[in-house]
Amino acid sequence: MRLSPLNQRRWRNFKSHKRGYWSLWIFSFLFVFTLMAEFITNDKPILVYYKGELLAPIFVDYPEEKFGGFLAITDYRDPYNQNEIESNGWMLWPPVRYSYGTVNNDIPVPAPAPPSWMMSKEKRCERYPLGVEDPNCTLGNWNWLGTDDQGRDVLARLVYGFRISVLFGLALTLASSVIGIAAGAVQGFYGGWVDLGLQRFIEVWTAIPTLYLIMIVSSVLTPGFWVLFSILLAFSWVALVGVVRAEFLRARNFEYVSAARALGVSNGVIMWRHLLPNAMVATLTFLPFILNGSISTLTALDFLGFGLPPGSASLGELLKQGKNNLQAPWLGITGFLVLSIMLSLLIFIGEAVRDAFDPRKTLQ
Repeated sequence: MRLSPLNQRRWRNFKSHKRGYWSLWIFSFLFVFTLMAEFITNDKPILVYYKGELLAPIFVDYPEEKFGGFLAITDYRDPYNQNEIESNGWMLWPPVRYSYGTVNNDIPVPAPAPPSWMMSKEKRCERYPLGVEDPNCTLGNWNWLGTDDQGRDVLARLVYGFRISVLFGLALTLASSVIGIAAGAVQGFYGGWVDLGLQRFIEVWTAIPTLYLIMIVSSVLTPGFWVLFSILLAFSWVALVGVVRAEFLRARNFEYVSAARALGVSNGVIMWRHLLPNAMVATLTFLPFILNGSISTLTALDFLGFGLPPGSASLGELLKQGKNNLQAPWLGITGFLVLSIMLSLLIFIGEAVRDAFDPRKTLQ
């Protein structure tokens, strides 16, 4: 599909903003990388070949009786199961053999344990003879970024936490943008009592303390992804109302809008086809910053204990553990670096998008 000359100019302006352009590629790579989290860090093999049968434990939960055991769920990290499978076939493991909730009971020191590369081989393998392939001596079972205070792998929780944070932020940004654009369009196009009534409602609605409401709801309902999403969506949609309302108020009396009315075009078609494209220019420049705010809000709620359910992979929960375990600096430092890099990339992308849609910016 060929871009229009205007969009070609915008794309060239975006590419000329080197910091934002490369930030887009880096963020896209990290996001796609975390979308494949189950294939990168998991406590289940990707493929298992056992007695002539090819199995996919990463997609199907096989009972342990299939491998000669008696439990309902197979623990593939159990040495007995590993020996049974490897003596009758083979296993293809992810690079990191931990999921976000896997507890490493074989760490040689009390949790939170430091990164494995910081410990000597004798320390990692002190519970086993040297040279034996055990959970502490195999590279795939190293805790590359250490463990938290419950013995869970920090790298695995970072990968899954990054994914859920971005997915939550994207879903919240898109949903709130749709509602906010629709509300601002109605206000700006009709004006009068409609505009006045909605403005007073927004002023009262935004005066409600969101954090207190989340605390009240959390005491009644079990906090979860969709409960938290619904509460934040109820208050985040007002972010774009003012921008869209101003664009519709400015353009609703233009000559091409009056001509469309004279030709009998309906109000809905005028709003959708003639006014909305102009409002979207200002709206798109705000989206990366709204996404940034959505991720920051989720992280802050997880840090305070009002976010995702306990045990979920969360960047905010990792920062909270870093605060509670100052003797384990790798927790706080890792969480801070990942969160700051992610939010900085989004800010740089937002700056590049803003410059790309700025009509005063001309590529020399």
